[in-house]
Amino acid sequence: MAEASDLVARIEDLGGKLGAAKASINRRFIGQETVVDLVLAAMLCGGHALLVGLPGLGKTRLVDTLSTVMGLKGNRIQFTPDLMPADILGSEVLETAADGSRAFRFLEGPIFCQLLMADEINRASPRTQSALLQAMQEREVTIAGQHRPLGRPFHVLATQNPIEQEGTYPLPEAQLDRFLVQVDVDYPTRETERDILIATTGAEEAEAHQVFTAGELLEAQSVLRRMPVGDQVVEAILDLVRSCRPGEPEGRDLAESLSWGPGPRAAQALMLTVRARALLDGRLAPSVADVAALARPVLTHRMALSFAARARGESLAGIIERTAGRKLGLEAAA
Repeated sequence: MAEASDLVARIEDLGGKLGAAKASINRRFIGQETVVDLVLAAMLCGGHALLVGLPGLGKTRLVDTLSTVMGLKGNRIQFTPDLMPADILGSEVLETAADGSRAFRFLEGPIFCQLLMADEINRASPRTQSALLQAMQEREVTIAGQHRPLGRPFHVLATQNPIEQEGTYPLPEAQLDRFLVQVDVDYPTRETERDILIATTGAEEAEAHQVFTAGELLEAQSVLRRMPVGDQVVEAILDLVRSCRPGEPEGRDLAESLSWGPGPRAAQALMLTVRARALLDGRLAPSVADVAALARPVLTHRMALSFAARARGESLAGIIERTAGRKLGLEAAA
């Protein structure tokens, strides 16, 4: 009982701190509350987020603000077609000492940080994109046979231009699966755009302030994993994920629409993010409604339409929404 009371108190304290963090972020990244909640949820879960949207919608500004508010050492990499893996990971150089002796010295790349912004990640070649695979999964990189740990915590927030744009390379499926959520950044509403104009074109701009430290974020991630999840929510996660797999009996009716569906990482991601959504809303436990709300951000980048489905004009968003409605009795968040 004492342990449960302590957990409740820590969740409530964390909820207040998260409210202050969101307020600080919203001073620089105006509107788009759903986007802010999803990115914060990914960080609370210890995961990575892929922000997809047209240029000029504030994706870079959001990541820069998060680095300040969460108290993390951040680095930014501008992905370009000529970027090489060594430009991300670092490399060994041969140095000659004053006495004439030679030795290799490792020069750390920008990946050695706590919050890495991979800007326009799909403008680099697949070879360069794959340099992030080990880092995102294992929080370390292997260079010249040596395992080198990264910062703690370690998060990748990548921005991606729509793949229809010229000069982009689709991300490999294995890398997409390592992103906890895909966050779609849309055009702001008229009211929000008006607020942006007033706030960003004057003599002064609002500044974000630090709310968390790296240690406090790690503690928040530990608290989140202790949040209880009811059996009904667990079953809802399994129902939804398995129904989106064309090879499973539950997903048989989608066999003609999907080339492949989400793997076990999708269920793990839902299990974590529903807790984060409850925490951000000030609740002590997640509900089935959280599963429905997070269906699209967690599943979209882990599925692929078949050629026939694309020819018919189907969309992954529509398939996920219909499946969530059928299996959960709720509509997935638009």
